[in-house]
Amino acid sequence: MSSEKDKLVESLLQERDELYQELSRLRESDNGSLDHAEKKNERYEAVIKKQDDKIKTLTDQLAWYRRKFWKSSSERFIPEDPNQRRIDFDGLDILPQEKEAIEEAEKEIISYERDKPKSKKKPVRLPLPEHLRREQEVIEPEGIDENWVRIGQEITERLESKPGELFVRQIIRPKYVLKKELQKEQEQSEGEEPKKNVKIANLPLLPLPRSNAGASLLADLLLSKYMYHIPFHRKIAMFKHAGVSLPASTVNGWFSGSSDLLRALYHRLKEIVLATDYIQVDESTVPVINNEKHRTVKAYLWIVRSVMENLVFFHYDKGSRAQKVVFELLHNYKGAVQTDGYAAYSIYENKKGVLLLGCWAHSRRKFSEALKEDKSGAEYALKQIGLLYRVETMASDQKLDAEQRAELRQRLAYPILCAFEKWIVSYYPKTLVKGRMNKALSYTYSLFHRLSRYHLDGRYQIDNNLAENSIRPLAIGRKNFLFCGNHDAAENAAIMYSLLGCCKASDVNPQEWFTDVLTRIPEYNNDYSRDLADLLPHNWKASKSVQQNPTDIQE
Repeated sequence: MSSEKDKLVESLLQERDELYQELSRLRESDNGSLDHAEKKNERYEAVIKKQDDKIKTLTDQLAWYRRKFWKSSSERFIPEDPNQRRIDFDGLDILPQEKEAIEEAEKEIISYERDKPKSKKKPVRLPLPEHLRREQEVIEPEGIDENWVRIGQEITERLESKPGELFVRQIIRPKYVLKKELQKEQEQSEGEEPKKNVKIANLPLLPLPRSNAGASLLADLLLSKYMYHIPFHRKIAMFKHAGVSLPASTVNGWFSGSSDLLRALYHRLKEIVLATDYIQVDESTVPVINNEKHRTVKAYLWIVRSVMENLVFFHYDKGSRAQKVVFELLHNYKGAVQTDGYAAYSIYENKKGVLLLGCWAHSRRKFSEALKEDKSGAEYALKQIGLLYRVETMASDQKLDAEQRAELRQRLAYPILCAFEKWIVSYYPKTLVKGRMNKALSYTYSLFHRLSRYHLDGRYQIDNNLAENSIRPLAIGRKNFLFCGNHDAAENAAIMYSLLGCCKASDVNPQEWFTDVLTRIPEYNNDYSRDLADLLPHNWKASKSVQQNPTDIQE
């Protein structure tokens, strides 16, 4: 037995020696190629190890982000999601119960769309308003004599126009003196100075006491530029055609004075908006002249809209779009903030008392841009987003309140959100790196926690369109008056756009409102016990309605 083992060991040693000799011959013949291959193999192993370490690090980071984004929310003003929606990370396949819920939701949405009565509105010419002055023009037929009897008439109405009229408001204040004092004055000699007790009414408080511009003219100037987008030089030309020549410096002075007069009302508006618990924030560009560079530069106006109060204001801070601006603007705010994907708002993601909401309109826009690159994928994404919007249409058609709308979203939109998120994660590796579809998926998934939160509260909007709609007058205006002369002019523009935006939101006639407010606001500025909020368009409208219908309050 021992001899057999010795023979086996001897044969193995002999085989090892032969292999060693063969290896030595090969090394001599290839001039060190095998050694080079071994070193190269070692380098590959080092690279692979480094990549494995990096993959492990990224995997750990991803797990941390997932826990961070989908952990329970306990912030003030923020309702918790009872289902705490999250991806099933054990697999991206839709679970059977999820698939059933999605099919039921789609079936209900499609059934509602199919069964909804289709109303085709035919265009109807509305009668012209009765309050308009009528200028009658009678056209008699030819050949009428005493043998004809008039049996009726046909009236054709056409709306006509005349250029605006300028007029002068004369404030006449009669002077009075006692008769006996007047007699004494007449009896006094010419050398003595008469002493009279004269009575005259006080001059009413005027918007701009040192100018001859009335409230209605100031209102017309402000509306012409910031509502109808007519630059001041064109307005000055229109005045000249009406027979009144005004220097440009005078008109600019009137505008600056009006802005100063309305500034306190603007700040009161900001206080009211930031005291609400649900706002939408956006920003837009405005060209401003930089005197140092001798050219226009791109500056930014920030817009903040209170959704429930239907109020809006524009904020200008030296034209900056930096994160510090939104931080200073909202540093004390508590509530829900709905924005686009601009990174400046990310500082509020983990702030206690603040809930960030996303905008599905921005996400939908990015998938629309990807249609030419990846038609099938983009169409599927747009279809899912379209289903979410159809749920909102259902709620609006049925005039559901906030609680009912939230319940409808929970039942129909929630399953679609879950499935859509899983689809994004599974479809992302199939897209072209840095392509439009890849960017659309990356944008949507990075903000999905914000995008999906709207279903938590029926008051929350699915998108940020209300704020974007408020920016449109600014976009039209900069195409007409082109730029603001300096930072002060841009700040004054923010005041005017804010007040006009509130007029539009409350369906208030801005000409009437500006004329009345410019007439009354000097009284408020002289009496700090009065609340300027009374002059804001929504309160002004309510007060005017009460004055016109006092019986409604009595009843």
